[in-house]
Amino acid sequence: MLFPANNQKTLSLLFLILAGTTSFAAEIPNDGSVLPFPPTPMNSVAKPRLQDSTMKWPEDPQRLPADAPNILIVLLDDVGFGISEVFGGEVHTPGLKKLASEGIRYNQFHTTSICSPTRASLLTGRNHTRVGYGTIAERAVAFDGYTGVIPKQAATIAEVLKNYGYKTSAFGKWHNTPAVETTSMGPFDRWPTGYGFEHFWGFLAGETSQWEPRLTENLNHIEPPKSENYHLTEGMAEEALAWLDDHQAFAPDKPFLMYWAPGAVHGPHHVAKEWADKYKGKFDDGWDVYRQRVHKRQLEMGIIPPNTRLTDRDPSLEAWDDIPEAERAFQRRLMEVFAGFVEHTDSQVLRLVDGLEERGQRENTIVFYIWGDNGSSAEGNNGTISELLAQNLLSSTFEQQQTALNELGGLDALGSAKVDNMYHAGWAWAGSTPFKGTKLTASYFGGTRNPMVVSWPKVIKASETPCSQFSHVVDIAPTLFEVLGITPPKFVDGHAQMPIDGVSFADTFHDPAASSEKHEQFFDNNGSRGIYLDGWMACTFGPLRPWNPEDAPKQIKTWDSDNDEWELYDLHNDFSQANNLATVHPDRLASMKKRFLAVATENKDLPIGGALWTRIHPEDIIGSPYNSWTFNANTRRMPEFTAPGLGKKSNVVTIDLEIAENENGVLYALGGAAGGLTCYLDDGYLTYEYNLFIIERSIVRSKQRLQPGRHTIVVNSTLESPGAPLSVQMSVDGNEVAKMTTKRSVPAAFSASETFDVGVDLGSPVARDYFDRAPFEFGGDIHKLTVELTK
Repeated sequence: MLFPANNQKTLSLLFLILAGTTSFAAEIPNDGSVLPFPPTPMNSVAKPRLQDSTMKWPEDPQRLPADAPNILIVLLDDVGFGISEVFGGEVHTPGLKKLASEGIRYNQFHTTSICSPTRASLLTGRNHTRVGYGTIAERAVAFDGYTGVIPKQAATIAEVLKNYGYKTSAFGKWHNTPAVETTSMGPFDRWPTGYGFEHFWGFLAGETSQWEPRLTENLNHIEPPKSENYHLTEGMAEEALAWLDDHQAFAPDKPFLMYWAPGAVHGPHHVAKEWADKYKGKFDDGWDVYRQRVHKRQLEMGIIPPNTRLTDRDPSLEAWDDIPEAERAFQRRLMEVFAGFVEHTDSQVLRLVDGLEERGQRENTIVFYIWGDNGSSAEGNNGTISELLAQNLLSSTFEQQQTALNELGGLDALGSAKVDNMYHAGWAWAGSTPFKGTKLTASYFGGTRNPMVVSWPKVIKASETPCSQFSHVVDIAPTLFEVLGITPPKFVDGHAQMPIDGVSFADTFHDPAASSEKHEQFFDNNGSRGIYLDGWMACTFGPLRPWNPEDAPKQIKTWDSDNDEWELYDLHNDFSQANNLATVHPDRLASMKKRFLAVATENKDLPIGGALWTRIHPEDIIGSPYNSWTFNANTRRMPEFTAPGLGKKSNVVTIDLEIAENENGVLYALGGAAGGLTCYLDDGYLTYEYNLFIIERSIVRSKQRLQPGRHTIVVNSTLESPGAPLSVQMSVDGNEVAKMTTKRSVPAAFSASETFDVGVDLGSPVARDYFDRAPFEFGGDIHKLTVELTK
């Protein structure tokens, strides 16, 4: 019960206020248990006559400590424990290194093993399924723990701190808004500004191109500067520093909260060639040898305990020696690009921290630098130039990848805007040294244990001894509340608040060896799950091997969670989960399994494996509820998850347009360079391209130019089932002008953030033919464009 039963007066007043009766505002608790705080009474005296009255504005109440710190939370994406030089890896990270030298590092900090859930837990202090995020926003399903909606009963850090006087901002990746609510029509209450951030600049989806990002500022979709050298992470740093300038100019007496979460280093791995070239030859020995080197260095640095064993490679994951010599240059370069991307990203963090120093704000700013929202990502499967191939469970061969890459300029094209490259899963496993698993495995620390550094020069004394308390992203919120002397509110904006699951670790700021107050933490992602309990970890791997996505549907369909084999680890003596004690302590394991089910039930985690639903039921992937649409030339930036299912469902597109002689430009496009479809006029020829993730391009065009004047173009697309060949027929004024059939089609999605556009191809251009002419805006007039799904 949130209020004691005998405190009926408080409850009654609250309900009156919610009903609009504000005369009782003065009796609302002023202790922070109810937010917003009640209005501060006026100090003025109002008499009938003006000359008898006095006017005095009330002073703002001081609800924070006089020296309340600024707060900067940095959250990288898809980078594991064994990457940064600060934690024994081989990638130079000057930002993390500087902060670690000025603060303290944590070697037993944990995430949820996947994007959206980690972010929801970080922002709210609640377990991911308790706040509807058992999976990423795009895979939301109708189970309470998997809806992809953070409930208003779980106020974010930003919502709470804003009420206490903090100025709040968020930059970069959001990924906590339902995918069908990201259009310019909203609704907007689940966008960043609806969750307490007064300013947002970044992208709403799970990933985007670093070169041509699909950006949003507050409630408006915006385009990045059209510059050959523009890079999203650099733009993020510039925007954040500009916001700090505004803060210093307009609200210098207010502390700030900044959430800076780049899309880096999530795929696609986009970075300029000179950054990747820094690592030429550094990884020639492959991922198995990399792990051995990093493990040795981690032991020497004291990052891991002296008795920590290097865990074995899963038998289903390729060894480096299994890679044919002809493929190795490709696999090496993919890792070089990734390493350059990591260093480039971290350098922007250093730029931000240096900016704080230049503005005199570094001393009293507490920085939480969380090195990844999960472990390194194995979703690149066998190494790829188009990462959504694996997400769509589509197979490809090295020869297909190589042929397409050679057409784009060879290995030097990796990291460019023309590809969406991502490294081999073996490199992700290496990036999680010394642990088992990768991103998506909640049972093993390779998916959940991420380095963290906390720096606060005014308060925290630098220490080279890692803090080894077991902690989790849900612990950030209560730690901040303790630092600021804030009692978590019981009501926010009229919504009764659910309990906070996290436990403060603020004691470690003064004593790195402080005893931990955290006794329990549950984990679950895609059926991979476990529970930590006072130094022990019970867990089971589940049905999904992230590095073998094509096998997932078959494995999931035959999977029964009751039959999973559980493992048991004594973390007091086994830092890396190398020694399974399930048969040694069967009673303890049985007890912990029982406790897991109780905690999972309490946290709305049922059914176990709920996040797997759309992997075996792709027809239930969230999307538009409509079957027909009417557009015009002003239709822009329609996210794919809300757009017509072009290229994935049978449909008819009808275009009423008017053209000049030898007309040029895009009529409509969906997706980007790494996958999509487009219909356009090129020197008067009607052209259609179906770009299946770069490796299969199907192109057809009319034999004759369209004559100047008004025409009706019909594009009729048919397919039997998702993933089946797509037949496309184009006609002009009732006469067929071209037709083709693709080898196969996209079953799920072309991209995470690219859009449907009419009259232009915004963002990453679908067709290679007009890549250098993008956005290739149509020169004629589109009077109307309609889409009808035909089955």
